[in-house]
Amino acid sequence: MDARIREAIRYLGYGGHAVDEQTLALIEDSFTELEEAAKRRIIYRIFGVTWGAGRLTIGKMDIASRNLSRNLKDCKEAILLGATLGIEVDRLLKRYSLTDMSRVVVLQAAAAAMLEDYLNQCQDKLRGEFESRGEYLRPRFSPGYGDFDIRHQDMILRMLDADKRIGLAMTDSYMLTPTKSVTAVIGISRKKERCPLEGCEACDKKDCIYRRNT
Repeated sequence: MDARIREAIRYLGYGGHAVDEQTLALIEDSFTELEEAAKRRIIYRIFGVTWGAGRLTIGKMDIASRNLSRNLKDCKEAILLGATLGIEVDRLLKRYSLTDMSRVVVLQAAAAAMLEDYLNQCQDKLRGEFESRGEYLRPRFSPGYGDFDIRHQDMILRMLDADKRIGLAMTDSYMLTPTKSVTAVIGISRKKERCPLEGCEACDKKDCIYRRNT
């Protein structure tokens, strides 16, 4: 089974339960529609990382987060990134929300899986570039993971000039728009460590129903 389909099934909350053929067909059809609608975009920049008393600073962004500090241990630089599937996916979801909410639920899961797959591909490419010069990437870590406050999305977007560059902005409640978007931090280190791509490995929320077995 395609990795993106497995991921969509996980987002739908099936866990270890088998998915029925009708739902599987709907997932596959959803990916077909999303491929036509999505306009994948990404932007990233590299900033220095400095450390203080219980805090760290990435560029001009001051952060108090034990989880992110642990993730960035031994890193002197970090990548800040923003990525989106584009407003076209939001329009597709809105259109179906008027007529078919069951399809919207599946489209939401498939879009989340598509975005995750896109980020993994981008990080794979970056990893190759950095490892060619003896530097190694840490797992990407997004605002909202653990104790990394979601309000830091505002500064990340500003530091990337993401609205102007890729049309990625934020609501007053710190939710990204377009909705199928993400911001993240990826540490850069001279020290090689195990580096899973996915967020679950870096998150302390062990009781999450969407969590992978890690």
